[in-house]
Amino acid sequence: MDKVYKRWNLEDAWLKVKGNGGAGGVDGQSLMDFEKVLEKQLDRLHAELKSDTYQPLPVRRQLIPKAGQPGKFRPLGIPTIYDRVCQQALLNRLEPIFEPVFDDASFGYRKGRSTKDAMRKIWKELGTGAEWIIDADLKDFFGSVNHEKLLTLVAQRISDGRVLRLIERMLKAGVLSEGQRLPTEQGTPQGGIVSPLLSNILLTPFDREMRRRGFRLTRYADDWVVTCHTRAEACRVLAEATKILEALGVTLNVEKTRIVHVTTGFEFLGYKIKRGRRPLKLAPGKIRTGCRQGNLYAYPREKSIEHFKDQIRQRTRRKAPVSTRALIAELNPVIRGWGQHYCKAHIRTLFAQLDRWILRRLWSQRFKRWRCRGWKQLPERHLYGELGLVRLIYLIPSLHLRH
Repeated sequence: MDKVYKRWNLEDAWLKVKGNGGAGGVDGQSLMDFEKVLEKQLDRLHAELKSDTYQPLPVRRQLIPKAGQPGKFRPLGIPTIYDRVCQQALLNRLEPIFEPVFDDASFGYRKGRSTKDAMRKIWKELGTGAEWIIDADLKDFFGSVNHEKLLTLVAQRISDGRVLRLIERMLKAGVLSEGQRLPTEQGTPQGGIVSPLLSNILLTPFDREMRRRGFRLTRYADDWVVTCHTRAEACRVLAEATKILEALGVTLNVEKTRIVHVTTGFEFLGYKIKRGRRPLKLAPGKIRTGCRQGNLYAYPREKSIEHFKDQIRQRTRRKAPVSTRALIAELNPVIRGWGQHYCKAHIRTLFAQLDRWILRRLWSQRFKRWRCRGWKQLPERHLYGELGLVRLIYLIPSLHLRH
């Protein structure tokens, strides 16, 4: 605990919280308000942690619409700025302790590991003939975490009782929803800074046991897949995985868990992965890319494409009172972020189509009509050149080098 409340650690935690941005919690204090009394707040947090009197406020519940699922929401718990600084300070000290313990099958919320690393692992396994997939999802994972089991696992590496009490207070801080304070007897707030680390701590025994039994597990947060050589093997693995998870107090989401063959395809981390079956239009000798019938390919799933297009539509409404230059400055981070996530998938045709669609959206916003001659008054070379619009097709590494 003495390392958690070190003044330099609290200052580092504040800088990270400030860099992440975000809204305030139940006390209504914003990042700007917190910074105005920064020294006083850090002194107070230092004193409370040192004397073991710190008590977090309840998190503010915010319902976030689920992309592609109208009427469904994901509950997001937003702690106060003060509590976020405390959580970040705790995370700074816990992460180096638990990172060496985490299994190689886990890729979510870990430094130096990304969705692309998880995809490479799956791609390699599919290439060895393990083409039956358990595509699984955990049911309300962040909302159903068993506090007792989680704290027991934390205590295996952390012996300081003050740290354990601090984590328990964070877990049981409660939720403020519609002016009413609700207790949190289980779960960890989705949106809390320390929640991703705690989720990996809870699921590490699952990762290790699955790999000890020889199963090819790839997990990213609460989404995981196992590649198998036969359907019978996949059924057996799923049954064993269910028992391991139940021992940790976690249940599978039956609606989203299935066993499929790679020719049917499965979704993971926003990708649709599938083995092609349709015959190619050209003879193999005429295809420069080396693509062959029956090859594996990956592309963005439909929900992800629609979510991206909704983000563009929202910013390019015809009544939006913004100049084209300012609009492009607002669009570029969205285009670049989405494009870089999928730039190594099989998306050349899709990216070219979306580039044309984005141009039409810009012309429509500028001239207030969908069918217009915007290409004459606002040509592509001006949008991509002087105004600096990001072009999806040039985010593809092989094409970027040519460009």
